[in-house]
Amino acid sequence: MNRTFTRRILTASIAIGASLVWQSVSAANWFPYKAEATEPAFAADGKKVMMDYTPLTKASKKWDICVSFPHMKDAYWLGVNYGVVEESKRLGVKLNLVDAGGYTNLSKQISQIEDCVARGANAVVIGAISGDGLNNLVKSLAAKKIPVVDLVNGISSPDVSAKSLVSFYTMGQSTGEYLAKKHPAGSPAVKVGWFPGPAGAGWVEAAHKGFMDAIKGSAVVVLDPKYGDTGKEAQSKLVEDVLQANPDLSYVAGTAVTAEAAVGILRSRKLDKKVQLLSFYMTPGVYQGIESGRILAAPADSMVIQGRVAIDQAVRLLEGKELTRHVGPKIFVVDPSNYKTVRFDDILPPASFKPTFQVK
Repeated sequence: MNRTFTRRILTASIAIGASLVWQSVSAANWFPYKAEATEPAFAADGKKVMMDYTPLTKASKKWDICVSFPHMKDAYWLGVNYGVVEESKRLGVKLNLVDAGGYTNLSKQISQIEDCVARGANAVVIGAISGDGLNNLVKSLAAKKIPVVDLVNGISSPDVSAKSLVSFYTMGQSTGEYLAKKHPAGSPAVKVGWFPGPAGAGWVEAAHKGFMDAIKGSAVVVLDPKYGDTGKEAQSKLVEDVLQANPDLSYVAGTAVTAEAAVGILRSRKLDKKVQLLSFYMTPGVYQGIESGRILAAPADSMVIQGRVAIDQAVRLLEGKELTRHVGPKIFVVDPSNYKTVRFDDILPPASFKPTFQVK
């Protein structure tokens, strides 16, 4: 059990489980899955091509796959954890998962991956702390013919073997567009506190750019972004500071941890009717917030599926099988108008799932 996984997150997951009928993504029913391939692979301006993603039936041998996460401090990475674990079981491969404990621990992530490879890992799946900071490591792994799959966050190295991720530019853009449509040019200006996550992380910079591009020309006024680690304590302090300095704030938008933490802060300050919340990605807590009316909206990037696809890509690379090198689930916004129709087992882990670090 991961020491940093908070009791609050587990409680929220259990509460959601009590209010919804959860169905786990079984080996038989998660695929084929509607996805978007990027062509050419890894191109920043690549074309998105719709496809049905179908994984291998079984691995040819019990490959040893190392998976590295930035942390396990929020329920988003629990969802990715569920995806990589369940797909490893379905394919019949070994999995060893390590987490670095936070976005300030790049050197720890690098050393953990090096240790994984030294112990005999055949392939590495990386949820990167930094878009550029792992490039030397990836290059050295490629030189050793060890496949590297870039999962969720984005790595700028041309030496990665495959990518299982969505565009966080599109995630941020979707959130910004949602606000811009509510507050078009000519309507009264609204002030937004923006909390994109830890500075320097590739996914954060992409989401920030997408959000800012989307609100151009609208009545949305965004305060200077407040960067910080996606731990609840760090995000809570940032939100408190912005609320204190901006009594005319209309929205808090940012990471899922930001939105989840802000729910309690707004209630305690009696601002929950005045300030609305948005996240630019989905977690169980964010879904619960949308269901209860305390969070307005969030795009869903189906993190469970991203984890599953990454393991399938790793096995295909090891076995020399045909693969889609750059692929991710199609993004859609969840809000009060559609949350009841969403397939929960695609976008979130079941409430009963606990952090799991090994599949033998």
